[in-house]
Amino acid sequence: MLPIGDDDQPGGGLPIVNLAIIGINVLVFVLLQLPSDAFTMGFSAIPREITHGIDLTGPQTVALPDGTSAVIDEAPGPSPIWLTLFSSMFMHGGWLHLGGNMLFLFIFGDNVERLYGWLKYAVFYLICGLVAAYAQILSNPESVIPSLGASGAISGVLAAYLVNFPNNRVRVLVGFRYVTQVPALVMIGLWALLQFVNGIGSIAVTDQTGGVAYWAHIGGFIAGIVLAFLLRLVIGRGSGAAPTYAS
Repeated sequence: MLPIGDDDQPGGGLPIVNLAIIGINVLVFVLLQLPSDAFTMGFSAIPREITHGIDLTGPQTVALPDGTSAVIDEAPGPSPIWLTLFSSMFMHGGWLHLGGNMLFLFIFGDNVERLYGWLKYAVFYLICGLVAAYAQILSNPESVIPSLGASGAISGVLAAYLVNFPNNRVRVLVGFRYVTQVPALVMIGLWALLQFVNGIGSIAVTDQTGGVAYWAHIGGFIAGIVLAFLLRLVIGRGSGAAPTYAS
């Protein structure tokens, strides 16, 4: 199921932070990553760099699950190196990676920003992204495989959407032709279940399965759930809010 729209909540104005995050992600990919592999290798989050406080440069050998090995040519990163925890959450591994993440953020992020307000939403997004990065790092602290993408932070946004708008109708594309509507509880719930299943399965394989950092998704989602419930104490939002008008 691919989400293509949802029920919007009125009020709150233009979701400027959500749109700005989307714009930054696109610009970083087009202007910085496409022209230079060195930027991608230098500014991605590498677990061993974070856990040891070092900036790895040059060829690094990586053991593969099939018993073979590969070489990753690391590039210089920012100083201090922990800044890659922030830079990596605005980077992507390709057009499909970028497009999928930005689609999810565009559909689900606006309602969450309108609910929290732009400042709380910005802080919420960054915290979820940081927790997601650390969750991936802790899954294999010695890994030299670069980790990048907004998926962890967006997982937190999905969690907040699930807590506050579980009954909102999400329009999904099934296959290539059929469009239907399902509750957010079903759409996001199935997505979350898939992340947990794959994350647990990856323990026996490697820190990343098929190039997907599932533990980052799990960490961001859990952080989003916790923060969403804490924020409900502040803003007094009841769960199960009924949808208003369709976008």
